[in-house]
Amino acid sequence: MTMITGMPTSTTLQEMRDVDIRSVDVELLVDTKDVQINTSLPRDERMLDFLEQIKNPYCFKVGKVAVKVSFADTETTVEDCLERYLLSL
Repeated sequence: MTMITGMPTSTTLQEMRDVDIRSVDVELLVDTKDVQINTSLPRDERMLDFLEQIKNPYCFKVGKVAVKVSFADTETTVEDCLERYLLSL
């Protein structure tokens, strides 16, 4: 995996993914309302800035609610899932 300078290593990312949402201290998580994206930065720098602010892109909070993000190991994209869902309405 090619890393941009300052990006977490694949081991660190795996540790972030492995956080157990059931046992995490919600007060230690970064709230998304506190993250500010500087849209004038180039894409790679915005990504780094986001990672630095959010601390763990897989586990954070929205208000008082802890959120754990995970992805299925599949070729299906988010867009595919949304399209299927919308067509089913």
